[in-house]
Amino acid sequence: MPSLDPHAIEQLFTHARTFQSWLDQPIDDALLQRLYELACQGPTSSNTSPMRVVFVKSAAAKEKLRPALNATNVDKTMQAAATAIVAVDTEFWQQMPTLMPGRDLKGRFEQLAPELKTRMSTQSANLEAAYLILAARALGLDCGPMGGFDPAKVDEAFLAGTSWKSVLLINLGYGDRAKLAPRNPRLPFAQAARIE
Repeated sequence: MPSLDPHAIEQLFTHARTFQSWLDQPIDDALLQRLYELACQGPTSSNTSPMRVVFVKSAAAKEKLRPALNATNVDKTMQAAATAIVAVDTEFWQQMPTLMPGRDLKGRFEQLAPELKTRMSTQSANLEAAYLILAARALGLDCGPMGGFDPAKVDEAFLAGTSWKSVLLINLGYGDRAKLAPRNPRLPFAQAARIE
């Protein structure tokens, strides 16, 4: 497979930023559907695909989300065109007959110790959250991932009655580049990586 065009690499990585301020421009529902369809293509452990997403778009839904946000995240979330509640399905194995037909992985996962199921599903859901960010950037959207929220409040407001548990919020939309601060430094290879 050939390397991506340098402009595509810039869009996904080097020119992409975490946005705090947003332009007043909506996101079409079809684009959010396409976003999920791209993000779910990435690899997960045994194709468990435990990420579940609720896209919060309407004014009423945003008000429902507001009490769960840390104070520093309220304004930027209310301003974003949408916020993705990234959740993990704590009963992910129920979908294994669909995701891995022909193998009885559902039965195997049901027998795993709870801590192993939690570790596997959380790790894969976090991977899928990263795919969601890259897919959003590939589709021309900007992102603002946030951990500053009360998961119990989000779960109560949006995920009650399901086996889904929130793990991350990602603001989505078209970022206001005029309000970006300079990019913070990253560690160089020699400090953060090695080849053995």
